[in-house]
Amino acid sequence: MAGRIFITGDTHATVDMRKLNSKLFPLGKTLDADDYVIICGDFGAVWANDNTDKYLLNWYQAKPWTTLFVDGNHENFDLLDAIAPRNWHGGMVHELRPKVLHLMRGQMFDIHGRSFFCMGGATSIDKAFRTEGKSWWPQEVPSLDQRDTALASLERAGWRADYVLTHCAPSGVQYRLNPYFSFDVVTDFLQGIEERLDYRHWFFGHYHEDRTVGERWTCVYYDILEIELGDDASADRIAPAGRR
Repeated sequence: MAGRIFITGDTHATVDMRKLNSKLFPLGKTLDADDYVIICGDFGAVWANDNTDKYLLNWYQAKPWTTLFVDGNHENFDLLDAIAPRNWHGGMVHELRPKVLHLMRGQMFDIHGRSFFCMGGATSIDKAFRTEGKSWWPQEVPSLDQRDTALASLERAGWRADYVLTHCAPSGVQYRLNPYFSFDVVTDFLQGIEERLDYRHWFFGHYHEDRTVGERWTCVYYDILEIELGDDASADRIAPAGRR
């Protein structure tokens, strides 16, 4: 039997992780390491290289499932970048624990027979009130090299992916979510991808909402959604995971 895939939004270290505890997500107790819970950015458990980080990473490691995440804008990129990348399911990851993996920017992964294009990063609107290298890092915005890596991955895949995982949304989708939000280099880059890519569904976090925009874009925050795998991607169904 194929494993299971779940998608949720920002956890922000200890702030929003409780949605994954056994009381609120009892289904989690039935899972195993071949099942994946994917966090759409602002994981936040790689932050100060202190005992809180250690506790959080060990907490995730002790869960029955494997935790995957794309990065958001609230991560310590100096710490993430210091980890040697390794290949996992066709793309590059940072391994924080054997069952806690960062899905690196611009990578394509094969997870239970489905292709996932991943592109973390976003612009902090509050960076003027943060301290560079302590609570804000300029690497939150994907570099030109990372954007080139993303485009090369998509070229190799023939500009096709079953699912897309990002932190912020493409500019056009963001406008539909809230027309008062400003576009930036990241949302515009994702918009260019969205206009070319043949994909089934796009998941993103960042905006602290649980909301589906149109037919193919879902903003996740507190909700945990399951991609219920069909015989092929066209038969997949996206549904709320069993939780309290």
